[in-house]
Amino acid sequence: MDDPRVFALQMERLVRVARPVPLAAVEEAVHTGRALPPRSVLVTFDDGDRTVLTEGLPVLTRLNIPAAAFVVTDLIGGDQPFWWTEAAFLSTHGGTARSLADCPPGGAVRRMKTLPDGERRTALAELRESARARAPRQDQLTPADLLTLTRNGVAVGNHTAGHPCLDRCEGGTVRDEIRRAHEALTGWLGGEAPTAFAYPNGNVDPRADAELRRLGYRTGFLFDHRHDRLLPPHPLRISRLRVNSTTGRDRFDTILSGLHPAVHHLRGGS
Repeated sequence: MDDPRVFALQMERLVRVARPVPLAAVEEAVHTGRALPPRSVLVTFDDGDRTVLTEGLPVLTRLNIPAAAFVVTDLIGGDQPFWWTEAAFLSTHGGTARSLADCPPGGAVRRMKTLPDGERRTALAELRESARARAPRQDQLTPADLLTLTRNGVAVGNHTAGHPCLDRCEGGTVRDEIRRAHEALTGWLGGEAPTAFAYPNGNVDPRADAELRRLGYRTGFLFDHRHDRLLPPHPLRISRLRVNSTTGRDRFDTILSGLHPAVHHLRGGS
C-alpha cells in the first residue's frame, strides 16, 4: 500500500459506516442464496505486496476487520519485483522493445497489457537487455507470511502464478497459471486449497472460468469498479470497487454508499 496512514483512516471510517465481512461469508451467501446483511463490505488486496502484512495487518487486527489477499505465487519467497513495476522502471531508464516502439512516454505497461502474452514476455526481456539500470529488488511475502495472514483473519487467494492478462494467453498458459498457483498455495497453506480467485488486471476469460470450476473455486473477483449485490449473481465474476491512497474522504464515503460507480461511469470512467 502506498500510504499506511491513509489506509488506517479509511479502515477506521469503514468500521463506523459499514459492516466488514470475511470471505467465507461472501462464499456462503453466493452458494446458499442468502444475501449478506446490508452495508456488507469485503476488504481485498491484489498482488500480495508485502505491506499487506507489515502495514495492513496491524490495522485490520486492531479494528477486527477480516480481509482477503490475492497473491502472485511465482514471487512468494523471493525479491523479484512485480513485472509491471519492473517494466515501468526499465522503460524510464532507457529500455526499449520492438513492440513498444511507438509507445507514448509512460505508456509501456498499458501497452504490454494489451499484447499477446508471449509478446509481453518478449518485450520485458528486451527492456531488461536495453535499459541503463536494473529495476530495484522488492522483498515479497514468504510462505510463512501467508500462514500469518490466514491465522489472523486474512484469507489468501489465487491471483495466478505470474500475473499475466489471461485473455491474452494461450489456453495451456491459462490452465498452467491457475493450476500452478493453486498447487503452490495448497502446499503453503497446510493442505487447505484456496477457494477464491482474482483475475489479474480484471481481465475475465471463459477458459479461466472453466479451470476454476474444475478446481472447485467458490468465488472469483473482477477489477471493474462496479458495485455488486449483497447476493452476487455470478460467483466467479464478483464486482469490486477500487480504493487506494489517493481516494479522499468524500469519495470513499460515496464508494461505500454504492453510488460512486454510477457517477464514475457517467463521467466517462471505465
